[in-house]
Amino acid sequence: MQANYCVIQMRTEIMSNRSLSAPKLSPGWAHSLPEDVQTPCFTIYEQGIVDNLHATAQACGGISRLMPHVKTHRASWIVELLLKEGVRAFKASTVAETAMVLAAGALYVVWAYPSANRANIRALINVAGNYPNASIGALVDSSEGLEAWRSELEASKPGTSNLKLIVDLDPGMGRTGAPLSEVALDLARDIDALGRFGGFHIYDGHIQGPDGATRRERLGSVVEQATDLMERAAGAGLCSDLIAGGSYSFNVWPASLADYVGPGSWTYSSDQHDAELQDFGWQPSAYVLATVIATKGQTATLDAGAKAISPDKPLSARFRWNGKILMMSEEHVVVENEDLAVGDRVLLMPRHACTTAYLFEKALVFGRDGEWTYREQMGNRR
Repeated sequence: MQANYCVIQMRTEIMSNRSLSAPKLSPGWAHSLPEDVQTPCFTIYEQGIVDNLHATAQACGGISRLMPHVKTHRASWIVELLLKEGVRAFKASTVAETAMVLAAGALYVVWAYPSANRANIRALINVAGNYPNASIGALVDSSEGLEAWRSELEASKPGTSNLKLIVDLDPGMGRTGAPLSEVALDLARDIDALGRFGGFHIYDGHIQGPDGATRRERLGSVVEQATDLMERAAGAGLCSDLIAGGSYSFNVWPASLADYVGPGSWTYSSDQHDAELQDFGWQPSAYVLATVIATKGQTATLDAGAKAISPDKPLSARFRWNGKILMMSEEHVVVENEDLAVGDRVLLMPRHACTTAYLFEKALVFGRDGEWTYREQMGNRR
C-alpha cells in the first residue's frame, strides 16, 4: 500500500497527496519524493541553495564579498557547488570542517573559532601543511591563546607560511573576542611580530531586528567602533582586512570597511529565517522527512526526535507545525494533529537548519537535474 505524505511549509498549512489540488502550500519538488526512503531523513532542494546564494550575493554587493560558514551544512558537495558559482572564501568552526573545505578545492578558509587548546591548534597546523597552496586563517583573541599558537608553531615543521592569525573582536556579544580598543591592536602587533598577522574578524550575531532599518540602527555604533579601529590599525602599519557580519547584518557592513561578510545560515534558510528575514528572499531548502508511526486521539507521533531535528531550540519551536509540539524524546516527537494517519509522511522545516544538518551523515538531495540522490556530509564529526 502506498503511503500518504504531507508537507509542513510556508507558515502553518498542511497538505497531503489526498489533496494535491493546492500545490502552492508546499514546494513543488516534494511531490516527487521517492516512496522507499528510511526516515527520519535529511532532505535537500539543491536549486534552492543556488537561488539563496544569488539572493545573498545581491544583498551584500557581490559574490566576491561572501565568506559562507560551512557549519550551516557540513557538506563537501555544497562547498564544490559554491566554488563553481564563484565563492572563493569560507569559514569553519572545527578543524575537521576546515580540512573538508580544503579537500573540496577551496583556496581560502578561516577557522573561525579562537581556541587555546594546543591539540586542536596542532591539528590545524598539520592541515595547513597539507595544503601549501591554500591560504588558511585562524582566530586569536587573547595573549594566552597567542602563546599557545606561538608554542605550537615553533614546534611544527617548516612549511606553514600559508597560515595567518586573525584577531577576533567582541562587538558586545560577550562570548569571545578582544575588546574594540587598544587591547586588540596590541594583540595584532604581537601577531605581526611573528609574521603571521592576517587582519580582524567580528561576529555580531546578537544584533537582530525585524527589518533592515532596525538592524542598521542597532549595528551603527559597532560599525563606527570597527571603522575607528581599522583606521588606527592601518595608521600603525597593520593589516586592516576585516571579516564581519552574520545572518541579520551581513548586508549592513559597507564594502569599504569589511572585505568579506559571513551571511550565516542562508544556505538552507530555516523556519526562523523564513519568519524573520523575508526581505532577503531566501527559500527554505532543508527539511527532515518523518513518518507518522502512531495516532492517539488528537495527537500524532512522528519518528523524528531530538536526534533528528533542531535539538538546540525550545521544544515548542524546533520545527514549524500548525499546532503544538507536545513532547520530544530521542527518537519520537508527539504533535497536535487530527488529520494525519499512520504511514503518512511529513516534511518538517527546522527552526535551526545548522544543528539539524549536524545530525545526519547523508542527505537525500533533489538535484538540479531532477533526480534524487543520497549525498555524503560530515554529520557530527569534529
